[in-house]
Amino acid sequence: MTQHQRSLESIQRYYGEVLQSSDDLQTSACCIGATPPRHVADALGHVHDEVKARFYGCGSPIPPTMKDVHVLDLGCGAGRDCYVLSQLVGANGSVIGVDMTKEQLAVARKHRDYHAKKFGFANVEFREGFIEDLRTARISDESADVVISNCVLNLSPDKTSAFGEIFRALKKGGELYFSDVFADRRIPPDVAIDPVLRGECLGGALYWEDFRRLIAAVGCRDVRTVERRRVAINNPDLEHKTGLIEFYSVTIRAFKLDLEDRCEDYGQAAVYNGTIPEAPNAFDLDDHHRFVAHKAVPVCGNTADMLSLSRYAPHFEIIGDKSIHFGLFDCGSPPTPTVGNAAAPIKCC
Repeated sequence: MTQHQRSLESIQRYYGEVLQSSDDLQTSACCIGATPPRHVADALGHVHDEVKARFYGCGSPIPPTMKDVHVLDLGCGAGRDCYVLSQLVGANGSVIGVDMTKEQLAVARKHRDYHAKKFGFANVEFREGFIEDLRTARISDESADVVISNCVLNLSPDKTSAFGEIFRALKKGGELYFSDVFADRRIPPDVAIDPVLRGECLGGALYWEDFRRLIAAVGCRDVRTVERRRVAINNPDLEHKTGLIEFYSVTIRAFKLDLEDRCEDYGQAAVYNGTIPEAPNAFDLDDHHRFVAHKAVPVCGNTADMLSLSRYAPHFEIIGDKSIHFGLFDCGSPPTPTVGNAAAPIKCC
């Protein structure tokens, strides 16, 4: 058996047998996150209690304006986010949840009829498969408008393949919106193979700079941080094993677009029309790009493309084009909480 197979089997045992509810978690890594937006919280109120009890996530990776969207949820588990999204995308949208753990999928499928009756339509499907090879779950090329994942990609023993599959499945202009755990340094081998630390989303956490390099290698040269929170381990034994490593739960937005690897200035500006129902007054693209309704905001070329070549296009007016280049764009500095004695910057633009 390969190390890859051993890792997958260890994770399957942890989530299929060891964890029976979120009360069994030994750290906060798989349950950290801000209060979800009101529309998500309202949708959560309609999700079956057993599905919610089997939820292990580290954020709320559900972007706005999801009506009629086709969504792929990677590592869907018992289906909590799928059933929230079912309501948000509506009868003309669809949600496919992919997971490799039979026990989790059994819970998700058990309540499919319950939710279909409650919502008045059935638009959710659960498939068994591996996120490193989505063909195992019959996921076609360019079939998803949005891909989400909630604290699952850190569990993958082959993250390069997992991210490659995500961008294969996304349509041109599609959005990857996910929450996961990251580390301020590379994880030592003894920590990485510990079954509890792995299952608790710490052992497989990516060092941020390695993530940046990895996702660039699969064609995404600009990722945006939406939210970032420190993970408290709250377990003396596990804290001793992890030593000085600091972990963060990060929500990230990325697009399948041909973007530049730096923020370039073309003299462009963006005006938000205020037409996204969940954000009538302002739209936050990331942790340092807030677009107040009807106010022109200078943007780099990448930001202009994210807003004009994605499903957000109907909600924005882009002023200017790329006919004249003015050098690098000064997009300012996002919040950079310190890690140990050094700053831990997340990519600016």
